[in-house]
Amino acid sequence: MRVVQKFGGSSVADAASIKRVAQRIVDTKARGAEVVVVISAMGDTTDELMDLALQVSPQPRPRELDMLLTAGERMSAALLAMAINDLAFEARSFTGSQAGVITTGTHGDARIIDITPGRIETALEDGDIVIVAGFQGVSQTSKDITTLGRGASDTTAVALAAALGADYCEIYSDVDGVFTADPRIVPGATRIPEISYEEMLEMAAQGAKILHLRCVEYARRENVPVHVRSSFSTKPGTWVKDIEVKEGSGMEQPLITGVAHDRSESKITVVGVPDRVGAAAEVFSAVADAGVNIDMIVQNQSIANDNTAITFTLPGGDKVKALDALHGARERIGFAEILYDDAIGKVSVIGVGMRSHPGVSATFFRALAETGINIQMISTSEIRISVVVGADDVDAAVRAAHTAFGLDSVSGEAVVYAGTGR
Repeated sequence: MRVVQKFGGSSVADAASIKRVAQRIVDTKARGAEVVVVISAMGDTTDELMDLALQVSPQPRPRELDMLLTAGERMSAALLAMAINDLAFEARSFTGSQAGVITTGTHGDARIIDITPGRIETALEDGDIVIVAGFQGVSQTSKDITTLGRGASDTTAVALAAALGADYCEIYSDVDGVFTADPRIVPGATRIPEISYEEMLEMAAQGAKILHLRCVEYARRENVPVHVRSSFSTKPGTWVKDIEVKEGSGMEQPLITGVAHDRSESKITVVGVPDRVGAAAEVFSAVADAGVNIDMIVQNQSIANDNTAITFTLPGGDKVKALDALHGARERIGFAEILYDDAIGKVSVIGVGMRSHPGVSATFFRALAETGINIQMISTSEIRISVVVGADDVDAAVRAAHTAFGLDSVSGEAVVYAGTGR
């Protein structure tokens, strides 16, 4: 059996934690498995390195920033190898480049193109435990060190599992699996034993931070089963995999799988847009040319003077780029003004069961209304309903939806052992 295990920063926050993780890894090896480990930087190391960079330079060059930030994972990998060696097992640590992680050349947000795991295979043949620094690779064109974006050690682990033909990939964090809501907001959240790739993709895309979105996309594409567990307990966790419920099997898919939330978005309203063919295209072309991704969109019905208003949400970190792009295109498009609001949050209910059940929207909206929460925007997909509410209403909206769909647990099993859930 071949297993890839990934441990997040909270799992290796200090020397004692690294020793505990080392024992867990050698226990897996002792059961006869070939083990490849992907490791994150210790605790808040990446944030500390970023702060240091900004003290030295207000606008550090992306190439040098990648050189700096990847040091955190290399430190963790080497320290973990030392701890495993002291337990009388052979371990060998590799950087992303040494492990054969080939990426695009975009510093700070590179994508994995290919993995050539020759050195890993050789180490496994020698009976070693292999430790790979996550979150990093090497550019196919420039041969420079690259990073894959925050949280992308998950993606490294799944990509390695696919390339190595692993039986499954274990993602260890500081919670006992995937829950029906964030345990920090809903103490009565329930652990989900199994969840489909499709539902997990929606959960991750709508703000659930337990798994990186690109990790789930990669797992679905390569059909890699992912086992989400806590490194602080031995509880069974959650399996993310291909789940097919056959008709006539007598099994009923739960109506709603979980409630996700996202506080990182902002809202822009372009007021006085001429109600003519192509005006919306011009607005969103300007935003797209600035490299900004749009989430939810609402266009109002044409009002006085044949003008309309277009409202959309976007990542809060992209607000300056979007506003600059729109102001630059104002004369060409002919809109009147731009309104901006970052005091918002998105709350989503997700579940494949809603495909065959009417009334999900009514239940969701009624729960928010009874809690006194105003809905600003609505967006839907086949297995998701999302709303934008005021930032101060996010926690109450999550709890109201969780209760309305009968997801509350009385067991109190939703435990957060460390800090971030990653």
